Amino acid sequence: MGKLLKWLLRLIVLVIVLAGAFFVHVWYFKPAKIDWFYDRLFAQFALQSPEMLSSLRILPPWLDFYSDKLDDASPAHDAQMSDLTRRDAEMLHRYDRNALDRDGQLSYDVLDYFLSIQVEGDHFRDHDFPVNQMFGVQSSLPNFMAQTHQVNNKHDADAYIARLDLFPKKFAQVLDGLKEREAKNILPPQFTVEEVLAQMQGFIAKPAQENMLYTSFKDKLGKIPAGNIDQTTRDALLARVKASIDQSVYPAYLQLIDYFTTLRPNAQGNYGAWHLPDGDAYYAWRVRQNTTTDMTPEQVHTLGLAEVARISTEMDAILKDKGLSEGSIGARVQQLAHEPESTFPNTPEGKAAMLKRYQAILDEVNVGLGDAFDVRPTLGVEVKAVPEFAEKTAPGAYYEPGSFDGTRPGAFYANMRDTAETPEWAMRTLAYHEGIPGHHFQISIAQELKGVPFFRRVLPFTAYAEGWALYAERLTWELGFEKDPLDNLGRLRDEMMRAVRLVVDSGIHYKHWTREQAIQYMMENTGMAESDVTAEIERYFVAPGQALAYKAGMLKILELREKAKQALGPAFKLSEFHDQVLTHGSLPLALLERVIDDWIKTKQTGA
Repeated sequence: MGKLLKWLLRLIVLVIVLAGAFFVHVWYFKPAKIDWFYDRLFAQFALQSPEMLSSLRILPPWLDFYSDKLDDASPAHDAQMSDLTRRDAEMLHRYDRNALDRDGQLSYDVLDYFLSIQVEGDHFRDHDFPVNQMFGVQSSLPNFMAQTHQVNNKHDADAYIARLDLFPKKFAQVLDGLKEREAKNILPPQFTVEEVLAQMQGFIAKPAQENMLYTSFKDKLGKIPAGNIDQTTRDALLARVKASIDQSVYPAYLQLIDYFTTLRPNAQGNYGAWHLPDGDAYYAWRVRQNTTTDMTPEQVHTLGLAEVARISTEMDAILKDKGLSEGSIGARVQQLAHEPESTFPNTPEGKAAMLKRYQAILDEVNVGLGDAFDVRPTLGVEVKAVPEFAEKTAPGAYYEPGSFDGTRPGAFYANMRDTAETPEWAMRTLAYHEGIPGHHFQISIAQELKGVPFFRRVLPFTAYAEGWALYAERLTWELGFEKDPLDNLGRLRDEMMRAVRLVVDSGIHYKHWTREQAIQYMMENTGMAESDVTAEIERYFVAPGQALAYKAGMLKILELREKAKQALGPAFKLSEFHDQVLTHGSLPLALLERVIDDWIKTKQTGA
């Protein structure tokens, strides 16, 4: 028996040594298998982002080491992650791509593109505005706490409070980055400073018990069964949340408010990327990054003008059929939009009815897509209102992915700041874009992919994602979901907005357009409400090139669909085309074209 125990002990020691050696090999050196490298790469980035781990929910509850932590937002950490990206790109290139099969080569090329474009733009790392009216720690962090951090037990509640107490640390890290940018003369537009100040001052204006960080926590706590947490504990947790908001959260905001108040006299003027150091090169890189093409800013502008002219012709025909033939496209669309029967009342009841209508549209299209899709997500989607404190500067709508463990469905957030901004005949196309079959289908199907490296399920390429969502708007019209000409006008209005983006984004950042010039052009051509247009234009100022992705992606998908139709003739099936587009994860457009070309060849040869 003694010998047996000795041998068992030696075996255990040997297993531990071998496991340790394997870990050291995979974590610190070139892994023997490229799939191990892929796993290491994702793990290294995921472990650096406790907020991402909370959002994805890919780890079992017993491995929750992260939910009481926040991401490091310091300049030093940004530099560390940039260095890690560069080293990962170099490591990837040490593998023999030619030794991989076709699927393996696609994974290699996807990651190569993603890492390489980041490395290419690393010297522009500080050319952004981390705190702006659209996004930033002042809005994204409370939204994350309210919408993503789950509270299912006391452990989750304690972690929630621990995160609230980390607000001062994270805000201070962001502030360090802002000061570094200021020293390099990288200042946000004047309107950004003013709107961020108003946003933050509004956030802290309410007593702690009325703040969304308190009310959302209270709602989550209220859903935990009474037998799991007693009332005394619940009261104590709520008291701790109130104290954290008063003692940690609000002081963090005041620190950032003080900085922006001091910055305001220096941030005079609203300029595009051209005004930044080496701004033209920066914008050219942003165009390539967001479109995943080699288009130049000049080519983008020319394409936009052509698309605006084409869509204007289609909109003009519908408007004339409605008896509106005088004035610009925008003015005539606005005339229709302001008709009383076109909008929901701008009241709590009207907003609730509007959200209910969005959900009905999604439910209808979900059961009515027929044979247009073979692969569909298992995760559901629900409609929510944009949080009230973020309404003023948030976009008209956005999508938030569900969790990988299925505990949180996808969410289509609709902005309820003013119901008149979205006529009823524009609601369908918005729901199709953000929900079904748009972002919800594309992102959820990618999350549910099997047999691919995990990064293929989560990597974002804006041209692909937004291109698909814009394509989904057109697809639903083609499938007969917008029989009313006004619904089709709503679709064309939103497509026109994406075409106008090509013109105004390149106009602002490449041709030195003013904010007012861009607003006027968009008003004249889209028919959107002025408040909505203003929010859009100001979005383009703080996110150069992002808005170009929609049209670039949509046009490529339509081009590839037509290419497949011509090549396959009667053998073409729309559902099979959609399967090919959606079941490889997010892709740069050139790689999406390769996927479709391979599918066409396979169909033709029967291989």
